[in-house]
This record gives sequence, structure tokens and C-alpha cells, in this order.
Amino acid sequence: MERHYGLDWLRIGAFVLLIFYHIGMFFVPWDWHVKTVDPLDWVAVPMLATNSWRIPLLFVVSGYATRALLMKARGQGAFARDRTARLLIPTIVAMALIIPPQPWVELMVKHGYAESFPHFFARDYFRFGKIGGIDVPTWQHLWFVVYLWVYTMVLALAAALMGKADRLADRADRLLRGPGLYIVPLAWLGLGGFVLFPRVAITHGLFDDPAAHWVYLPQFLSGFLLAGAPGVWATIRATWHWALVAAVLGYLVVAAIEIAYPGNTLIPDQWRPLFTAARIVQGWCAVIALIGIADRFWNRDHPWRATLTEAVFPFYIIHQTIIVVLGWWLLRFGLHPAIEFALIFLATIGGCWLFYDVGRRIGLLRPLIGLRGKPKLAQAPPRP
Repeated sequence: MERHYGLDWLRIGAFVLLIFYHIGMFFVPWDWHVKTVDPLDWVAVPMLATNSWRIPLLFVVSGYATRALLMKARGQGAFARDRTARLLIPTIVAMALIIPPQPWVELMVKHGYAESFPHFFARDYFRFGKIGGIDVPTWQHLWFVVYLWVYTMVLALAAALMGKADRLADRADRLLRGPGLYIVPLAWLGLGGFVLFPRVAITHGLFDDPAAHWVYLPQFLSGFLLAGAPGVWATIRATWHWALVAAVLGYLVVAAIEIAYPGNTLIPDQWRPLFTAARIVQGWCAVIALIGIADRFWNRDHPWRATLTEAVFPFYIIHQTIIVVLGWWLLRFGLHPAIEFALIFLATIGGCWLFYDVGRRIGLLRPLIGLRGKPKLAQAPPRP
């Protein structure tokens, strides 16, 4: 496979948006670990511009990258071992050392937990149960990595049993090229949203999350098959402009309903089907449009691309702990939301970069923050 730099940039951009999104969760009225003193209803409107497609896009791009990794691996067993080391080791380390401040803050803010963090970490965090309805220990925002690992293992097992990835990609290409690229996925998502899992909440709990798997697993597989589907690529290149228009129209409907029923106000039953349908159209069409834009305008290398691509996973591991802890600490000062946002944003970017920059320089830390081992320096050839 030839490397698609546009999808690299798309992955980088999606994680940058994710940082902004999680900062926004501190200000929006929706439930989260810790909130500003007076949540702002209007923040939900710009957040809904990415809410329906940011995670599906990451699964599609991850599926595409997984195809390249599988083709380079020396067999399915080596591929499974490599992905387990790259995904699960950083997740376990983060669950043990980086994530614990998040449930501690949430327990203090929402449930009146009065113990210090050292007491929580030593006595309560590893009890493997619930405190105030919160599972401990927890993977929190790293649920995406856990799901990605599970989907990757399913894919590795299927490849080992069937060994027909190219044939499956060819069949998917015939099914999804042309109008099928829109009809089949939208019908699948509509079946889940309206028939199988209406009003079923996504839990990120892996074993009790059928609504999420119905959406995310096919999107991961679609990215995997996209790498060998020239007909689908031709459809994307020909129609991404119209997909962008459909995504914007879907978002306008979603935003209008949100403005009419702001914050935690329940959407009336007569408007809920329209809201759900608009989100489905917005989500899938935005994914297609963004892939088309990345292919058309961003498929070129840059000196910063390799560094940013490598930095994405460490940024993802640490960013939410910084946001939650700093947001909680700022509550005592009663600052204006704009000042809170600026401080949290600057501290998050600075903290993420420091975490990555220190970790990448220390060989023992690299695999613990999701990086490959330090490359060995090539020896100079002996002088004749």
C-alpha cells in the first residue's frame, strides 16, 4: 500500500478537534466529570458540528491504517502481538497512573467524596467495583483504544481463518461504489438508530454497549476495506462535494433543534426522529466529505507530519486528565469562562507536548506512552 498522507493529516486534525471537544465538555450543560460554575447552553451548538462524526472518522481512518499494518506484518500472529503491545500496554499504564485523578475529581464534585487523592489511589481506586456509580479502575476516555484493540483482534482472527482480505475488499467495492456508498451505510445506521437501539445510550463499557458496536465496528471495517476498494475511492472523489452539502444541511437541522430546546431540555417526541435522521446524515456524509477533502488537498508530506503523527497517541493519553484536574482547580477562582477556556487550552497543549517530548526521549518510557521503541542508529559502513 502506498501511504496516504491525507489520511494522516485527517487523523491529526481529528485528535486536535477531540482536545477542543473535551475542553468544551467543561462548559456545555451535558453531563461530564466536572463542569464550570455556570454551564453555557450555546456551547452545545458548535460542539454538535463535530459530535456525530468525530469518533466514526477515527475508526474509519484507524481501519485504513490497520490494513497497511497487517500487510507489513509477518503473519497474523505477529500483527496481533504488535497491536496488543502498541494499544494495550499504554492503556493499562494509563489506567493505573494517569487516569486516576479523573474519577477522584468527579467523586469529589458530584458525590461529596472527602478523601485525599493519595487515600483514593491507595485505598479505593483499585477495589474493582463501583464508587458513587463510577467503575474503578476505569479506562475513561481510553475506551476508544480498548474498542480499537478488540476490533483489531476480531479482524486478525478473521484474516487468519479466512485469508481473503482482497476478495472481501473487492466485494465491498462492488457493494459500496456509486450510490451504495451512501445507501448502504445510511440504511445500516438508520436500522440501528430507529429500530434496534432507539434511545439506547452508548456506555463505553465494551460488554454492555451494543449501540456503539453497531456503529463503530462496521466503520472500522469500512476503513480497512477502503484501502483495497478503487471503486469506492472513485465515488468519494466524484461526490465528496455533495456529501459536504448534505453534512452541512444535516447539521443545520440538528443545530436548529438544539437552539429550540437548549441544554438538557428534552426534545419532544415529534422532533426526535428528524433530529436522529439529521445526525445520521450529518455523521456519515461528513466522514465521506472529509476523506475526499484530505485526498484532494492534503495528500502530501511535510516535515512536521511524522512528528505530529507520532505525538497523537501520547496527546490522547494525557489530555483529558489535564483538562479535568485543571478545570476542577480553576473553579475556586470564579473566573470568566473565556479566561477559563484560554487557561485550560494553553495548559493542555503545553502539558501534552511536555508529556510527549519527555517520553519520546527516554527509551524505557516510549512503549508506555504508545510509541515504538527507539530506532537503532545505523552504523556507518567501514572505510575501505
